[in-house]
Amino acid sequence: MSNLELSTLLLNWYDANGRNLPWRVKGSAHPDPYAVLVSEFMLQQTTVKTVLGYFEKFIRRFPDIESLAAASEEEVFSLWQGLGYYSRARSLRETAKIIVNNFGGRFPRTREEVLKLKGIGTYTAASFLALAFNLPETVVDGNVIRIICRLYGLKDPVEKIKPLIMQKASALTSQTRPADYASAIMDLGALVCTPKNPQCLICPWQNACLSRGRPDIEQIPARGKISKQQKNGSVYLITDSVGRLFIRRRSEKGLLSGLYEFPWTAEGELPLANAADTGLKITHIFTHIRQNLSLYCLCTNDLPLTDGFFVPVKELDGYPFSTMMKKVFRRACTAKII
Repeated sequence: MSNLELSTLLLNWYDANGRNLPWRVKGSAHPDPYAVLVSEFMLQQTTVKTVLGYFEKFIRRFPDIESLAAASEEEVFSLWQGLGYYSRARSLRETAKIIVNNFGGRFPRTREEVLKLKGIGTYTAASFLALAFNLPETVVDGNVIRIICRLYGLKDPVEKIKPLIMQKASALTSQTRPADYASAIMDLGALVCTPKNPQCLICPWQNACLSRGRPDIEQIPARGKISKQQKNGSVYLITDSVGRLFIRRRSEKGLLSGLYEFPWTAEGELPLANAADTGLKITHIFTHIRQNLSLYCLCTNDLPLTDGFFVPVKELDGYPFSTMMKKVFRRACTAKII
């Protein structure tokens, strides 16, 4: 079966079965590149189901590139709470500022220009250009790698055959309907050619797939497993005599920078005298880290640390916290220690 025939089969399947999502339009590019840009940042390492609710709220608050560029980092973070990977929110805001200040609000349309934007790599650039401008860019992420490896029976480790995967994916990319094709192959991976229990009987490529019916199809593609690093730290809920909680804004670079938090350390304990171990523990999973935290309490009218301040509990919602810190707060509320 030729590449053109395979591409046509996939597009016909997409026309009938593809998902209706607010950042795509079947049959053409999305009329608003800004919607595509926001969705691309949100979808990095996050599922469509999770993103949908956040996307709609974000677009209501920041309806265009100019409003996002003019927003403070804290405003953007407040709309991002719960999505995780806050560096994406920071990069999205920086990208908006670059587009407004350096491109006069015009969205760049070449791969070279898009790759100069903050937080955009080869996959995001290709997906943005395809969905926003219907340009024939080849989109290759984990879904596409899985589909290509199964379709062509590629069982070598992915790291060794990335150029071959890219070559085959590029050959299949529709030159006439690239926006629809990019969406179609994503939907194929999300709905049909799934990591576990792939639905081969409804796959538009079933008659050409060299892995169909194989007992080891779930082991394709071959990837090395990355073990999670375990860290054991502590977190401190510090109150004053009127019940206000001590919080601080994380200034250092990294995953959680710019967010508010209760004082904590990834490993060991903070040197805070008289802090009591509550016996409560929480665990939060980052990409490659399992973070365990023991929860301590302390009541003092003095500022325990120089980089924070006390806030009434009812006002905490006004500050952007990470999912991990929200988990700490919920655990403390459930245990009625605050």
